[in-house]
Amino acid sequence: MNYEAVEKIANAVLYEGYMLYPYRASAVKNQQRFNFGVLYPREYCDLQAGSDNGQTQTECLVLGNENTHLEVRVRFLQMHARQDYQEGVERTVCTPATRLLFLEPQPLRLNFRFEGVGGDLELRSIRVNHQCFKITLIVRNLTSVGNAEDRDAILLRSLVSVHSILHAGGGEFISSIDPPEQFHAAVAECRNIGAWPVLAGEEGQRDLVLSAPIILYDYPQIAPESAGDLFDGTEIDEILALRILTMTDAEKLEVRKGDDRARRILERTEILPPEHFQKLHGALWGLRPVAEDPR
Repeated sequence: MNYEAVEKIANAVLYEGYMLYPYRASAVKNQQRFNFGVLYPREYCDLQAGSDNGQTQTECLVLGNENTHLEVRVRFLQMHARQDYQEGVERTVCTPATRLLFLEPQPLRLNFRFEGVGGDLELRSIRVNHQCFKITLIVRNLTSVGNAEDRDAILLRSLVSVHSILHAGGGEFISSIDPPEQFHAAVAECRNIGAWPVLAGEEGQRDLVLSAPIILYDYPQIAPESAGDLFDGTEIDEILALRILTMTDAEKLEVRKGDDRARRILERTEILPPEHFQKLHGALWGLRPVAEDPR
């Protein structure tokens, strides 16, 4: 599996909304921030009468045979309380490579636990026809609420920015966005909850799927002009970089004393050379000659 091909975009998904400009812990948007792909403890979701999710479900189609095997990486952030902010720690849960035929009669179930949070994942396969299988991946948060009373405390028991990478060894995934006509009906029956599966990796590669909590297109990529993560994929790098440079010394000092990832953003932006800003200012794509007007 060429995991490096999807690592950059997967990391962008993992940290989307993690901390926003001005990257200071005292900023209201970072004290009451909105995280994507949060799986809350199940008992908390029961108390909220279904307004929050305690599990996510991915369903997609894969073409394969008796030798095709599937393996999954589920990734999320576990939040830890610091002095005046919450810091995310990366967590990864991997399944062993399992043949699709073995997943038909008996789903694979895997429990996982890290200090403070825990859950399980379920992976199963159902044959659509002799060469096509529907894959279902369910991830659940089984952490106890304990004595948590407010949202900040609940986030410490939640799985944040949950997403998964599926690899079909000896098989090919079918696009959930633009499937071949003969698979339209089967794709329409796939049910995705808090997940958006897309083909990932190099253009034309079909053995990898990224299932993210945000809407993406097949083969998403990070723009080559980007100098690094800014935790806000909906913004323009140039605008954010220029805003960072206008921060006061006091604001920059607060960033440096806070989250390490925010500090790295500040330090990276401060040393960007002028020519890099020229690259960020704009780019032309898909240029082609235009036929001359015969007049």
